[in-house]
Amino acid sequence: MTDLKNMEVCGSVMDGVAEKGGVLESPTKKADPVKYVAYPIRWLVLFVFVFYSASNSMQWVQYTIIQDAVVKYYDVSSSKVYWTSMVFMMVYIPLIFPASFLLDKTNLRVTTIIGCFGTCAGAWLKVFSVPPDMFWLGFLGQTVVAISQVFVLNVPPRLAAVWFGEDQVSVACSIGVFGNQLGVAFGFVFPPMLVRASGTIEQIGNDFKLMFYLVAGITSVLFVFILLFFKAAPATPPSAAAEHGASLDSNFLSSLKKLVTNRNFVLLLISYGINVGVYYAISTLLNDLILRYYEGAQVDAGRIGLCIVVSGMVGSVVCGFILDKTRRFKETTMALYAASVVGMIIFTFTLSCGYIAVVYLSSILLGFFMTGYLPVGFEFGSEITFPEPEGTTSGLLNASSQVFGILTTLLYEQMLSKTHDRWANLTLCGLLVVGTVITAFIRADLRRQAHQPAVKP
Repeated sequence: MTDLKNMEVCGSVMDGVAEKGGVLESPTKKADPVKYVAYPIRWLVLFVFVFYSASNSMQWVQYTIIQDAVVKYYDVSSSKVYWTSMVFMMVYIPLIFPASFLLDKTNLRVTTIIGCFGTCAGAWLKVFSVPPDMFWLGFLGQTVVAISQVFVLNVPPRLAAVWFGEDQVSVACSIGVFGNQLGVAFGFVFPPMLVRASGTIEQIGNDFKLMFYLVAGITSVLFVFILLFFKAAPATPPSAAAEHGASLDSNFLSSLKKLVTNRNFVLLLISYGINVGVYYAISTLLNDLILRYYEGAQVDAGRIGLCIVVSGMVGSVVCGFILDKTRRFKETTMALYAASVVGMIIFTFTLSCGYIAVVYLSSILLGFFMTGYLPVGFEFGSEITFPEPEGTTSGLLNASSQVFGILTTLLYEQMLSKTHDRWANLTLCGLLVVGTVITAFIRADLRRQAHQPAVKP
């Protein structure tokens, strides 16, 4: 799909047609083939979203990856620190339905502005939580950021479908998910570098102040960028599927009913939730897991988390290209899931090897497949549920992952405290095996592909 060469960028950035319910002009001559245009500005919209998404997800593990420092400074239990991460999963479950409804009835710009404002406001609340007796305020700020997450996680497939042509939609979705992973990577690597657990109480307080001000400043700048550059939709649809979706007068409750009665989608809900739930559990308790074998390796714990996420970002983009070229959604999903099982087994048995460099390598392998699965699951869901709104589909997938994330994290925490960590990790391996089997029963009913016109030789 070639880009439109002469695009008018002038005018208010508030302009842009609505994604749904708007009147889309089409050629009056039926004899002429419809020519769909993918506007160059789509890349600016996508990358502004990527950094906005990153600014939200970077705060997810901001406390847990430096759990020992938080416990020492605020004099709170480790369990309370873990809940600064699990609150992201907890609030998502009830709020995803009104958030999906709002996205369905308004547009990407409205919901993105709301989410970015909340992310910024939560970050600033944490700036005022530096005193040792103000952990409750930091938790409140974390909760505000968590609430804002509902306007982030379900956007990538919707944004890709609205702005990108059929030959780029999977890559665009992968890049959108890449933003969330990029933020988690920052969340893993920078807090251990900025906050020194070995310092005095006064030094740790100054470190927290620096970290919170940096995050608040970054989110403030990104909020301005969202206001200036993020548009709701292009002037004309980029593909036949996008045109068809935009022309539908969707009903949220009707869509929800169709999704929960779609056998293939229900199976995907369960398998997707298991995979992402395991990823959430490992990420939340990674600091505790690494320090069991490598004393004083707080920075290494963050870097290992970084390896998991960065390799997953590479896996996301690679799989996005594979999907765009092959259109084999079922096969790609199945292969990634099975590979995640292998990666988790290798990670489990290399933790105790005594060489942290080996743990780095096994985490890279695990991350490439496990987090590389995230956008593939989104795209597979969009394919088997078309023409239901992508925002609703991805919202349900994320809700499933939050439910499984809470259950898996609580189970993992209990097993780590009462049994050997190897048994806890093998339990996660068993869950991934179950998810792989469930994935095998999903039929490749690619409805969105069936709606696309045949490609001319």
